[in-house]
Amino acid sequence: MGRHDPRGVEVGTASPEALAHAERGLWRMLSFFGDPLPDLQAAAEADPRWLLPPVMKAGFLLSLTEARLRPQAEAELQRASTLAPHAPQREQRLLAAVRRGWQGDWAQACALWEEALLFHPRDVLALWWAHLFDFHRGDAYELERRIARVLPEWSAQEPLFPFVLAMHAFGLEENHRHAEAESAGRRALETGVVVPWAIHAVAHVMEMQGRVEEGAHWLRSHRERWSQDNGFAVHLWWHHGLFRLERLDTEGVLRLYDEHLRPDFGGEDGGEAVQILLQRLDPIALLWRLHLLDVEVGDRWREVVRACEQAPEEPGWSPFNDLHRLLALLGAGRIDEAARWLDEVEAACARLPVQDRREAGEMGLALMRGLLAWGQGRDEDAVHALLAARAGAQRIGGSHAQRDLIDQTLIAAAARGRMAALARALVHERSTARPPSPLTHHWAGRAGVRV
Repeated sequence: MGRHDPRGVEVGTASPEALAHAERGLWRMLSFFGDPLPDLQAAAEADPRWLLPPVMKAGFLLSLTEARLRPQAEAELQRASTLAPHAPQREQRLLAAVRRGWQGDWAQACALWEEALLFHPRDVLALWWAHLFDFHRGDAYELERRIARVLPEWSAQEPLFPFVLAMHAFGLEENHRHAEAESAGRRALETGVVVPWAIHAVAHVMEMQGRVEEGAHWLRSHRERWSQDNGFAVHLWWHHGLFRLERLDTEGVLRLYDEHLRPDFGGEDGGEAVQILLQRLDPIALLWRLHLLDVEVGDRWREVVRACEQAPEEPGWSPFNDLHRLLALLGAGRIDEAARWLDEVEAACARLPVQDRREAGEMGLALMRGLLAWGQGRDEDAVHALLAARAGAQRIGGSHAQRDLIDQTLIAAAARGRMAALARALVHERSTARPPSPLTHHWAGRAGVRV
């Protein structure tokens, strides 16, 4: 068709208005500023025959990893199917990838996005979706290498280049290439473009290196760039909470939680929660870390469980999400419900048609069994299960920082179960990986060891 977006990638519209709306929606996806769906709807209305807007809507919904959004996405995919025959091949590939993603085959979706990138290395939409699902699938290798394969094709002068550089930074960090990751993240921000993903990547580096005070300062110094009207703010506040937790400032963590992470129920009447699932996982993860420290959190667990109940999730769709729902129930003391949730997830995983997803689900189940054992006071069983599964925990998705709660639970179980030798070894492992913090000293005290 000979029509292209600002990066020279072929598009199936001749409408400048439709393309402008789609570009705005794309920027919202990359920056987390605002909801891209109204922009994409405007693009569809400006050119009703253009395939890409409904594909972008379905792909955005897929990226939220909430199975309950499937009906909304299916409507978009059905509309897209009627438009596909006359669309450019690149857009047809994107449609095929998103469709496979909604069928539960996330690995094949990534393969199709990669195919699109081989022909169009500056297809930032395919790159972003593949990057997110490398993360959701726990594929650290591709999280780094996929960006490396296209990065030389980009010019530093291109408006969206800082977002690509931010993806590069995060992929490097998850592969423990911390100095390179920090450099790439800082370079992305030196352009003057607001890139929360780059702020996030550098915060991860500082978390992994135990640079607690510096990390807190880093987030504070960029707060105006991420804390207002940004969908990623909850997660960056969570990172702020981790830095406070390393200092054992549990009162500060609770204040931060109440001000920035507490579930929003949509009003005094207890209406529908407005937060997406990914914004409910961080409060659960922070409360769990406090729970391991025996910090009293009042009604906060009950509120988190209520938020989960307002938007019930399909078991087996995401092992990372499934595990966090289990943590919420355990933290709230609803042990029998947690056991029933584990049974539901196990049954759902057995029905998964895709081997890659079944394997990830099995890893999630192994970890959940260990966590349930800890919640039931069966410390020896918890230790055996978590020890056996921790080496493969990456398969459930998430970052090293997010999955650290597994190691902290393991230390807590070993200490509570009076397995002193193991607890000591785990604390030594932790203190070798990063400079000892007050939190590490706390675990050392529980284990009866000096660091």
